Order: sequence, then structure tokens, then C-alpha cells
Amino acid sequence: MKEDLNKRLCDAVDAHFDRQVEFLSALTAHPSTRGAEQSAQAFMVEELAARGYEIDRWQIDLAEISHLPGFSPCQGPYEDAVNVVGTHRSRTGQGRSLILNGHIDVVPAGPLDMWDSPPFEPRVEGGWLYGRGGGDMKAGLASNLFALDALAACGLAPAADVHVQSVVEEECTGNGALACLARGYTADAALIPEPFSEHLVTAQLGVIWFQVHLKGMPTHVAYAGTGSNAIEAAFPLIAALHDMEHRWNAAENRPDDYAHFDHALNLNIGKIVGGDWTSSVPAWCVFDVRMGIFPGQSIDAAKAEIEQVILDTARQNAFLRNSLPEIVYHGFHAEGYALSQDSSANAASAIAALDRAHQGATGTALEREAITATTDARFFGLYADMPALVYGPRAEAIHGFNERVDLESMRRVTKATALFIAAWCGTEEA
Repeated sequence: MKEDLNKRLCDAVDAHFDRQVEFLSALTAHPSTRGAEQSAQAFMVEELAARGYEIDRWQIDLAEISHLPGFSPCQGPYEDAVNVVGTHRSRTGQGRSLILNGHIDVVPAGPLDMWDSPPFEPRVEGGWLYGRGGGDMKAGLASNLFALDALAACGLAPAADVHVQSVVEEECTGNGALACLARGYTADAALIPEPFSEHLVTAQLGVIWFQVHLKGMPTHVAYAGTGSNAIEAAFPLIAALHDMEHRWNAAENRPDDYAHFDHALNLNIGKIVGGDWTSSVPAWCVFDVRMGIFPGQSIDAAKAEIEQVILDTARQNAFLRNSLPEIVYHGFHAEGYALSQDSSANAASAIAALDRAHQGATGTALEREAITATTDARFFGLYADMPALVYGPRAEAIHGFNERVDLESMRRVTKATALFIAAWCGTEEA
């Protein structure tokens, strides 16, 4: 009976796969960078409502989440930050509940002339869909939705409540997922189909974003020696931060999940601006930094060391020692999360169910992977006591030019997700 249901679900995914690719293309065409997610969210509302799900669409209120663990400081208005959740309500409630989470926001495309085709005009070629956000992670949103469609095509529905979340802010704070928790969305497990090549993510890093604001002494460049160059003052600070990065990556500082990584924690200078005029010594400079931290590494302790490194180095500069840099936190304050450290029976059961689902859909064993990125999994695993399974399709060049997702991989993940839902939630007649 179980094998028959598995086959029926996989066949249903195949039968509707062309429509799933059309859905992914339509969703990827929405340029849902931060602050511009509304049209993509409206599209998600239409699709969820057409399937009969209970719709919850709301604007994130910082006052409701800023006091909660996991909140990240943010810059700019939140009037445009809108979450969407579609909920299937079970008639019987006999199974285990589930959150199917995905983020709608995508990173900027960068210079358009560096793309082989326009980033928000998705194209399918050679079994891949190309376009910004197609892999990270709109293919995951598609697999969540069409896995549930496969059950419906078989005349079935989950025998427990399932919340399909389309959240904003994953790429910069995670506050969208946090807002879902604040609104009361919890379940027995969460599945997040981020694009990690059909592997189960066993651990993920935390991330800290910060800016360093520097002042200088402006003067005409003809008399540069009498001024202080704020842009050049950034260089020794950046070098000192990279020295700190290497210390943090030392073998004795790595937790077990990252023991085999020589350099898991990456510091990135993502942006630098400064100065007002080419022939004037710059009076100001701001550079943006992203730094990773290990699961279990204290954010407060990491920040304290970052600040100490910057200030100690600045004191070696004749001008900066009397005008110390300002450090501003403006995004991720994300702790690392290790599913591998969840020893609960619930986590073991969820992982075993996904193991079987992946095996049933692909005929291969489910591989495990510790990743050097972060996802919204931490909110569920650290703050809501639910195992968060990160498992999604293969994608390439995410955050880069010519981002693409492997459509056959998305098909396999959709099948595995359908099998997982049937096993985890149980089924009832639709």
C-alpha cells in the first residue's frame, strides 16, 4: 500500500511538472529584491488561494519582533515588508503538523551586461532554468506547493495542519521568518528547500553584518600630507579583520561539524564608499562587512572581539586615535544552527522520514552536508523547538551571474517532499 502511494505521488508530480516549470518561470519573472517583493507575494497569494488554502498576508511590525531572540537590526522602512502564509487545515488532525518555508526575496542582479540573458526574463535551456532567484529559492517555493498538489491529485490531503510560508528578509535579516513565529506559526517540524543539491543540511553558520564609519581630514590633494585619508585608513582595519578571521578558523576553534573545513568562516568586504571629490583628500569612508560564526559561538562575544580589533587598529593611526571609528550593526545577527546537535526523538523521526522519502524518490541514500551559509532554519531549531530540515534542489551561481536551477533536481525534490509530507503528516481524503 505504501509503495503504491509513493508511486502515485511521484506519477502525480510528473504529470504536473510542465505546469510547475511554468509556475517557477512566472514567479522568477517578478524582480523581488528587498523592498520590491509585493508583486511576487501577490502572485503567491493568488496561487495559494486558488488551491483553497487559508490566506494570511500581513505587513511585518518591528515592534512585535524587535524584542525576540533572533531579531536582526535593520535599516530602512518596513512598510513594504509583507509575509504570506497559506494554511491547509486538516479535518482529522491525526498526523504531525508541518511548516513548508521558503523566502521570496532575492539578491540584486548586479550589472545587467554581465548576464547572458536578462535576469528577470527566465529562460529554460538544457534542463536548467536561468534567472535571478530561480535557484535561491523560488524553485523551493515551487517544490513545496507542487508537492501538496501531488497529494491533491491523488485525492488526498495531509492529516495535519500544514503552513506554506513565503517570507521576506531572508537574505539580510531573517526577520520575515521571525515574524511568522511571533504570529503563532509553529509545527512539529519545518522543511526549507534551500538549494543545496538534494543534501540534508546538518549544520549552518551564523552571520553578523556591520558597517565601519571612518572620518578623515579633508584638504586639497596638493597638500595631501596635511590631511588624513579616510578611505586609505580603512585598509589596515580590513587587514586586521582578516587576521581575526584566520584566528577564528583555527582548528582548535572548529566545532565537530566543521572539523574538516580549513576555512569555513568567511569575512567579506561587501561594499565600500567614501569621499566627495577626486582632488580632495576624503573626509569620510564607510565599508560593509559580513562575518561568519560557528554554531554555538556567541554573537555578543564575536561582536566584542570585532570591535576590539577595529578600535585597537584605529588607535595606531594618528588621526583615528582621536576620532575613533563608529561600528553600526545593520542586518544579520544570526546564530549558527546544527540539526546534528538536536538529539530529540522528534528530530530523529523527521530525519528518518526524509531519509526514506529521498530514497523513495531518487533511489539513492540521502547525503548530509554542513554548509558555510546561513538559512532561516535557525528560527525553528533554536527558538521554536522544532527540527528544521534544509533540503532542496541543485542550483548554480546563486548570488552570481547566470543563476540557474536544475529542473530535474527540482522534480526529484518535489517528489521527495510529497513522500515526506505523506509520511510525516499522514493522509486523509481531500
